[in-house]
Amino acid sequence: MADKKTFNRLARRIENFRDEMIDLQIKLCALPAIAPVSGGEGEARKAEFLESYLKNSRFDEVTVIKAPDADAPSGYRPNILAFYRGQNSSKTIWIMTHLDVVPPGELALWRGDPFKAWVEKGRIYGRGVEDNQQDLVASIFAVKALVAEKIKPIYDIGLALVADEETGSKKGIEYVLNNTEVFSKEDLIIVPDAGNPSGTMIEVAEKSILWLKIRTVGQQAHGSTPEKGRNSFKAASFLITELQRLYQIFDLKDRLFNPPISTFEPTKKEANVPNINTIPGEDIFYMDCRILPEYKVDTVLKTVRRFADKIEKKFRVKIEVDIVQKAPAAPPTSPKAPVVQALKKAVKEVYRKEARAMGIGGGTVAALFRRAGFPAACWSRLDETAHMPNEYCIIDNMVGDAKVFAHIFLQE
Repeated sequence: MADKKTFNRLARRIENFRDEMIDLQIKLCALPAIAPVSGGEGEARKAEFLESYLKNSRFDEVTVIKAPDADAPSGYRPNILAFYRGQNSSKTIWIMTHLDVVPPGELALWRGDPFKAWVEKGRIYGRGVEDNQQDLVASIFAVKALVAEKIKPIYDIGLALVADEETGSKKGIEYVLNNTEVFSKEDLIIVPDAGNPSGTMIEVAEKSILWLKIRTVGQQAHGSTPEKGRNSFKAASFLITELQRLYQIFDLKDRLFNPPISTFEPTKKEANVPNINTIPGEDIFYMDCRILPEYKVDTVLKTVRRFADKIEKKFRVKIEVDIVQKAPAAPPTSPKAPVVQALKKAVKEVYRKEARAMGIGGGTVAALFRRAGFPAACWSRLDETAHMPNEYCIIDNMVGDAKVFAHIFLQE
C-alpha cells in the first residue's frame, strides 16, 4: 500500500501544480496534431515541444521513436518514451496517452477557436483537451510531483506519448510494440483513454467489432409495374428483419459488459433511386455488430451469409456481404490483474469511489497490448466530450487523475 503521509505530500504538490497544468494544456492545444490522412501535419511539432518539456522536467531518459510516414511533412510520426527510474527496475508502471487529436469539425459549432484553449467555470475548452491531453498532462505532473518532493517511486515509471491513435495506431503504439522490447509481462500498463464521469469504470475487455456493407441487386422497374422488376429495397428490408434473429442465435450474456449481450444493428442506409415511382434495382445498407468474445466473428459472418442466401432465393436478387471492419476481441485483462487492483486502490483513495472492472462495446488501443500478451487496463475520469464541438476537460478531473497515478507510483 502507498504510504499515507508520502501520498498526501504528493497530492498537495499536485494541487499546487494546478495552474501549471492548465498552462500546459493551453500550450499543447495550440499545437494541432492532426493525422495527415485527416488533413493535418501529424504530431511532430507537438512532440518536439514535449520532448524538450520532459527533459527540462528531469525525467531520467527521453527517447523519440520515429515511425516513417511519407504523408507527414516531417517524414515521420513521433512516439515519445520517457522514463523516471524507481528503487526497483524489475517492472515498469506505464501510462500511455496519445499526442494526436481529431479535426475540430464544423467551426460554427464552437464558441471559440478550437486551438486557442480557454478556461471557463472550472473547465478547459479546446480540441484535444480531454482526448487525450487531460491524462497526458496528468501523467506528466504526477511524475513532476515525485521530482519536486524528491521521492523515488517503488518501480520505474514509463510515459508513452504516442502518435496515430485516432486513425488506427499503425504509426503509433503498434509501431512501438513491433520495433522495441521496452514492455514486460510484469509491467502495469494503464491506458487513460476510456472512462466515465464518476471514475468507476476500469475497462478490461472489449467486444469484437464487425461492420458490414450489404448490397442487394435486383431489377429496376416502374413503380406501377412491380412485377417487371425485382425490388432490391424490399428484399433488403426483409433481410434486415431476418438479421434480427442474430440476437436469438448468439444470445449469451456476460455481465462484465454493458449491455451484457452481443448487438446486431442496421445503421447507415445509402440512397437508392431519386424518385418515388421507381422500383430500385440496387440497395445498400450497413450493419454494426458488437460481438461478445465468447463467439467467433467468422461464425457470425457465416450466419449472415446463410440469411442472405435465403433472401436471394425468395426475391430472386443477388446479395453481396462485404466486410468494412473486422476486429476480433483481444484476450481480456483479468479483473484480478495487478494493474486493475492498483487502480481500484488509487481510485478509492482519491475519489472515494469503488471502481470495478468492466467490458465495453467500442475498441481501445489497449487491445493492441492485450493481443501482444501484456495485461492493460483503460481508466480515467472523463466527462466524455471527446470529438465533440466545444470539447472540454474538467480541471478537477485532470488534477484528480494525476493523484490517482501518483498513488499507483507509490504502491508496492
